Amino acid sequence: MPRIPKRCFSKAAICRQSGQTSSPLDAETHDVVIVGAGAAGLALASALTRPSSSARSCRIALVEASDLSKVREWSLPSDQYSNRVSSVTNRSLSFLKTCDLHSHLNQTRTNSIQEMEVWDGVSDARISFRASELLGREHSTNMSTMMENLNLQRSLLKTLQSNSSIILLDKTKVDSIAKPNDDANSWPLITLDNGRVLRARLLVGADGFNSPVRRFAGIDCYGWSYDTQAVVATLFHPSRSTGNTTAFQRFLPTGPIAFLPLSPTISSLVWSTKPHIASSLRSVHPDVLSLMINAAFRLPQISLQYLYDYISEKGRDGLQVERNELADEIRWREAAHSIQPYSALSSTSDKQGDISEGFDLLPPLVEHIQAGSVASFPLRFNHAETYLGEGLGSRTVLVGDAAHSLHPLAGQGLNLALGDVEELASCIDDAISHGIDFGSRTALLPYVRNRYFENHKVMSAVDKLHKLYSSQLPPVVWARSVGLEVVNELDSLKTALMLSAGADSRTTPNPWNAAADGVTLVNNGIEFLKTGASVISGTVGSAVRNVLKV
Repeated sequence: MPRIPKRCFSKAAICRQSGQTSSPLDAETHDVVIVGAGAAGLALASALTRPSSSARSCRIALVEASDLSKVREWSLPSDQYSNRVSSVTNRSLSFLKTCDLHSHLNQTRTNSIQEMEVWDGVSDARISFRASELLGREHSTNMSTMMENLNLQRSLLKTLQSNSSIILLDKTKVDSIAKPNDDANSWPLITLDNGRVLRARLLVGADGFNSPVRRFAGIDCYGWSYDTQAVVATLFHPSRSTGNTTAFQRFLPTGPIAFLPLSPTISSLVWSTKPHIASSLRSVHPDVLSLMINAAFRLPQISLQYLYDYISEKGRDGLQVERNELADEIRWREAAHSIQPYSALSSTSDKQGDISEGFDLLPPLVEHIQAGSVASFPLRFNHAETYLGEGLGSRTVLVGDAAHSLHPLAGQGLNLALGDVEELASCIDDAISHGIDFGSRTALLPYVRNRYFENHKVMSAVDKLHKLYSSQLPPVVWARSVGLEVVNELDSLKTALMLSAGADSRTTPNPWNAAADGVTLVNNGIEFLKTGASVISGTVGSAVRNVLKV
């Protein structure tokens, strides 16, 4: 697209300038049309209308199929939490603050993560992160902030309500998207199910995995469904004298189980496991599920596998699993593994407390589960081949789940989406500031350059990590355990990993600029194992390379 001379147009005029003559006369012209009002769509609309944005004078339409009043009016009692939560890195939180997130965010329903405990469910190799120890007291001791997805969405939605440049069209579906007269240079026309037609300089797909915008743009994607489902629930447990600021994750061969702190006595569960196990966990009584969660963080794999089979067989026979019966089975197995009744490793003791040795290395025991909070959903890997439409699909761009989806084991889905939004908003601002058509491919290319590889790198690392920890082959278990333990002993490397993962929002000083640039914990772990596999000969090296597919 030709450059628009700055002397001829103001910023507002640049946003309004159209020049399209082949569109229906009744079409409403907008500078940006965003399809999808999830966290990514709302964050983009907020970023484009903040006072510092060059796009604040543009006309923006936000189209959402669901009823946004349910988000706007969302509220829960202080002792109840939604089962869909996210870990927002400091880097993402800093961006959201520029969008005025904190004006409406319910801060009492957020919780900081200051420590992480991650360990191998087969070998017990462990890595521990303490933000205060690794980053130093002069910087933020928060690694990330836990919040409910609806709390985030509601706050972003409220920031848009008083903005006259935003048109919110909820309970409205996209019926079709087309280019007038099949003209690749024209602006796309979005026909809604109520007959309304929108013309967009730039069409943004923030509309999730089954994105209509992506289909219109003719963008292919590749990926696969994992043989895994995520079980989520809201957990209640005793408070600890040390507070509830530690996230715990244990990698089991069937999938990782994570315990994420929400308040002193409430945490969120994300348990990725095989579909038949997930089905059994959903069907049992919540008191039985509580026992299974406690055991999953403590019992060796051989006993966990027995418990999976036990509840599955009961379900197939139409029998109900009794809590006392399962508790007796767990106690017997703990005794067989020489686990003392009141130790931190006991999953059935009611007298554990903070004095048990190693209690801080394991999550508190779940006492009960919030009614109606148990749910599950399938997991998949999916990445669009590009984020920009071309030809008849030009003037379209993808963000968030419309562009990519990944396994939740690293908790990076929302953070990748917010990274997309921040970069896209910056590209639009830069284009307007320099008098360039921000819907053109030239203006949007920096967005793709800065986000595609970054997203792919994290997604690939998470996928490899999932495959790596799904293996029980002895050489693979040995290789991954050695790698984890070596990293755990190197505080300097752990500091670099935390900085790169967004644990500190400040500019990373030397000598960590190179180390922290684009590095993540999973990437370093995988690269360590790849390097090790390349020099290990025979069966061990072959097994590791086969799992990592290097």
